[in-house]
Amino acid sequence: MTGLNADQRNYFYLGEAERAGIHKAILAALYAVQRRPTLRDGEMGLGISPANRITPEQVDTFPEQVQFAANTVRSITDRLTAQGWKGADLWSAEQGRYSDRFVQSVASGYVPPAGDTAAARLEACNAQQLLQAYITDISNGFRADQLPQNLAFLDKALLTFIERIPSYFMGLAHQRQALLEAVRLWRKLDTRLSAIASLLRISETDPALSTLDESTLDRPLSQFITQISPFYAGYPHQREAILRLVQLWRRLDSREETIVSLGDNTSAETNIRIIDPAVIAFVQRIPLYFRGRGDQRNAITEGFRLWRGLDSRNSALQALGVDPQVLASSNPNRQALANAAAILDRELLQFVRRVPLSYQETEQQREALIRLIQLWRGLDSRDKCIQTLLEDLRRMESARRDSPDAPPRPEPLPLPPRPSRWTPDNLQMHAAILPNGSFTWAEATHGGTRLPPNLETVDAIVRIALLAQQARDRIGRPFRVTSWYRPPDINREVGGASLSRHIVGDAIDFYCDGISGDQIYRALDAWWPGGLGRYTNFPELCHIDARGYRARWTR
Repeated sequence: MTGLNADQRNYFYLGEAERAGIHKAILAALYAVQRRPTLRDGEMGLGISPANRITPEQVDTFPEQVQFAANTVRSITDRLTAQGWKGADLWSAEQGRYSDRFVQSVASGYVPPAGDTAAARLEACNAQQLLQAYITDISNGFRADQLPQNLAFLDKALLTFIERIPSYFMGLAHQRQALLEAVRLWRKLDTRLSAIASLLRISETDPALSTLDESTLDRPLSQFITQISPFYAGYPHQREAILRLVQLWRRLDSREETIVSLGDNTSAETNIRIIDPAVIAFVQRIPLYFRGRGDQRNAITEGFRLWRGLDSRNSALQALGVDPQVLASSNPNRQALANAAAILDRELLQFVRRVPLSYQETEQQREALIRLIQLWRGLDSRDKCIQTLLEDLRRMESARRDSPDAPPRPEPLPLPPRPSRWTPDNLQMHAAILPNGSFTWAEATHGGTRLPPNLETVDAIVRIALLAQQARDRIGRPFRVTSWYRPPDINREVGGASLSRHIVGDAIDFYCDGISGDQIYRALDAWWPGGLGRYTNFPELCHIDARGYRARWTR
């Protein structure tokens, strides 16, 4: 059995640290220094062994070692707090990490009291080595180099953020999740369900929890948040609770990114971008509800004007191909008016259909669409429009996929005309390489991440696509491409041969659902004019290439 790599171990450290409200780096440091016991999954442990009701079988895999190590670090913190340690004794605010004194306490080992059934025994280790491993993991952490050298500002920033939450809580799902996580970590609970039960002051087994409308939690959550600041004492779990809240509230990628963001901004105001899904969903529905009414035309025309940055409605009408004088005439020609209205409706709907494809999330585009929606809904202010969009968003968060509140399915991007010849400059990712063919440029270029650098590579891709189409038709099943064109550097990274045809562009590795690589190989062997291969270690895969002679191999 192959052991875990460093990234996989880090995944477990992060998950258990977030659950237990501890600093992830202390888990990595325990693994680096303890390296015991040897576990049944082939890994080395974090120095955790059974205690109280915890059996040897419960701590005999790496994930279990990390889980109980996190519990044990939390238990050590609780014991020291009960002995009179203050937040500053446990945590160095300036350095943004556990204090040297606390790390020494962890290195001394730990035997949990009899009543503590969540923590395990922690073996003693060298305190200096543990501290160095702890500091090293922090230094090597994700985006650690972007963190300020002095993190003394963080506690004040966190409390400022917390105090502003009541003004910006809108009952959105991610906001509620953020607040619940703060409750869970602040109260040292392990599950979301436990946090909900504690808020409602009921048992976790209460049947009411299974049918709970989570919007009923908003009031007790708001009350809980207002109580945090007066009781904040700088204990590590309190800091981690608020940090986790900010991370989820702002929908950020990591703890480190959250700290950096607080250095720039302590506001709990939700970024206006959050309404984008609701805005685009509304625009997608416009063609379904457009009836050619004047108010509907006016709303879309104004949105178009602002989108294009035009100075007047007449300028917008001209850009849409309509003579404004025809629409404004006091004695219009009926036929001319009908023709102008038809042209206007067609162009407005084409604009609306293009919006989801061309929306770049710029302020100008967003404000244009907000104004469009405001006029369409007959609202008298931008703020009221945004409130309706937030309500749309709330419904979208819990809507079933077949519900009218669910966002409409995205429309596929219309393809431009096929060029007479493919070149590196005119590739269309979703277009078939061959007319009416099965293989696309997205498949050949790994989703557009491996673009051919010259015409020779493009021609090689077309060459193998032509042969592969014939092979696919003979097999009668789709080819699931795993590798096609590979630039030399990527070919080296994946262990490809130095003379691999993938570098040229005329080689494909693929599989077919329900058919082994051997079956594909034998079905093509008599006919295939180029290179044909199979892999003993990957029995589902087959290889074809368009070299100018027959070659057969098994690797």
